[in-house]
Amino acid sequence: MSWFLSFLVVFIENPSTPPVVIAHRGASGYAVEHTEAAKAMAHAQGADFLEQDVVLSKDGIFVVSHDITMEETTDVESVFPKRARSDGKYYFADFEWSEIQRLQMHDRTRRKSEAITSSSETARLAGQRVVSLADESKLISGWNEKTGRSAGLYIELKSPSFHKREFGYAMGEALLKLLDTNRISSVSAKCFIQCFEPEELVDLHDRLHCKIPLIQLLGKRPSDQELAEMARYAKGIGPSLELLAVRDSSDKIVSTGIVESAKRLGMLVHPYTVRKNQQPKWSNSLGETHQTLIQLLKVDGFFSDYPDLSRAAAWQDNRSN
Repeated sequence: MSWFLSFLVVFIENPSTPPVVIAHRGASGYAVEHTEAAKAMAHAQGADFLEQDVVLSKDGIFVVSHDITMEETTDVESVFPKRARSDGKYYFADFEWSEIQRLQMHDRTRRKSEAITSSSETARLAGQRVVSLADESKLISGWNEKTGRSAGLYIELKSPSFHKREFGYAMGEALLKLLDTNRISSVSAKCFIQCFEPEELVDLHDRLHCKIPLIQLLGKRPSDQELAEMARYAKGIGPSLELLAVRDSSDKIVSTGIVESAKRLGMLVHPYTVRKNQQPKWSNSLGETHQTLIQLLKVDGFFSDYPDLSRAAAWQDNRSN
């Protein structure tokens, strides 16, 4: 039985099974997002899955980055000052992997003039390089082997339509070829593929017959008809936290119904993103956010910048039931 089917069986038979914790860009609350350090920390903190946002380089390498541009998270403006497009931005699609490896990553800033300077934050910047998806998957496999754990990959295709215009081929198809090379292409692999663009997920499901579970990311609430269509090609949804709940007239947190609607269709629900210092409008604290996700909404998993805190909350709730 595949890990995915096993997960469903265990969850159905034991509804108190704690939700999986997905490390959002690694342990990004503690280290620079999408660096080896952030992923190593997330793995050590017990995250069930580690997220990889991916974009393509000029020579077709899958690069782990949340953005299709570089200037907010790397020192590209200093290393390649004359390589920006007319819009002033530096695109991964314009650089080969050998060039990207010359860059160092830093905490997210808008321009280099806004670079972080405090001593504690500067320590987060040192020696952090851009990672490829192929290398990161090997790192995680190695960590799993050494620790006896089984942390999985949670890959997001970033802006597939942009990449289709740039390169003339489907990003999802290229990803499946890479995963097949790394033996991560079957349903038995502990992996999810997520995307905001439904067309890319439909193509993965209908044309490419992708066996890896697909997750439709949501920034707004879908209609019942839209949700039913998503259930045809996706194993689950990834809604923003804001979509899940509201406070009623008595100041009580109540579900908007999106979780329940998805579950009636047999879909998983993996919302994003739990943060320590930024709560959704319906929550007044990190504890309240965790409690709502785990006890009230009973989501199947969620993304977190702080995998250690979220995993502790998930398992503490499980032990108390």
